[in-house]
Amino acid sequence: MNVSDSVTFFVIEGLQEKKMLMFSIFLIVYIMVLCGNSMIIYLVRTDPKLKSPMYFFLHNLSFSDIVYTTVTIPNMLSGLLKEEHAISRSGCLLQMYFFLSMAVTGRSILTVMAYDRYVAVCNPLRYAAIMTKKLCILLVVAAWFFGFVIVLPALSLAVPLPFCGPNRVQHVFCDHSSVVRLACANTTVNGVVSLSAAMFVLIGTFCLILTSYISIGKAVHGMGRAERIKAFATCASHMIVVCISYVSAACVYISYRVATFSPDARMIVAVLYSVLTPLLNPIIYSLRNKELREALTRALCKHAGKPTSNRKTIPSVS
Repeated sequence: MNVSDSVTFFVIEGLQEKKMLMFSIFLIVYIMVLCGNSMIIYLVRTDPKLKSPMYFFLHNLSFSDIVYTTVTIPNMLSGLLKEEHAISRSGCLLQMYFFLSMAVTGRSILTVMAYDRYVAVCNPLRYAAIMTKKLCILLVVAAWFFGFVIVLPALSLAVPLPFCGPNRVQHVFCDHSSVVRLACANTTVNGVVSLSAAMFVLIGTFCLILTSYISIGKAVHGMGRAERIKAFATCASHMIVVCISYVSAACVYISYRVATFSPDARMIVAVLYSVLTPLLNPIIYSLRNKELREALTRALCKHAGKPTSNRKTIPSVS
């Protein structure tokens, strides 16, 4: 490509070996993500017993996970079936924007869910009065708004960059840093802005979640054994998801900052990061949450035409 030419498309060069094996693996993972998260959305929307704020937030988390994976995986799958995986410049920038915004939105919803668990454990008698429908909607809207807005500075700096060539992105999708480094201009400001936004999101949301759990820990410390077990069960699923999410994010950050990591290793870590949490969220919540399991049983019995048990169960949130 002539250096004077303006780049109108990018070629995604990641995962060039064993394409059919990679295609099969990512197709299975994507189907599992869609099925698991769609199941949670369906159960929350149709089962009258899943109307608490926690399930409203879980519904939004599942939807954001579906969008998050759909932004990259279908395009990745189509690229694995081609000799050369090309994507237009505008398509690449759009994929970059929605991938980053959905990642931030997921973190924000996890933070909101931490606040919900804090109120449930520390103020159980006032839970219904505090976590009103209006507040829940406001918190979710704020989480989505934050996700869409916080990445705009980095994107607005990337859009006008001149790309003269080469146009080959060393990644499996349009990763921000991998695309920006191809620009034939000084991108120091881009790197500072994007890194600052990423650190603000990761550290900010983590500190808020940590504050919620420190408050929960203080409240649990003065409880009896039975109450402690109940409080732990209330927060267990969320704590597991938060740990997986932030540990995987830390691994991605380390892989980009440590020079000894090969480009292929960085790509594999990034792909695992993008699918791990959306894949495991439904599994963790379904396995640990009695109400979700019972709702799934009711839904299956309803579609199979079998009567469900009328036994009364004590609601539990885990």
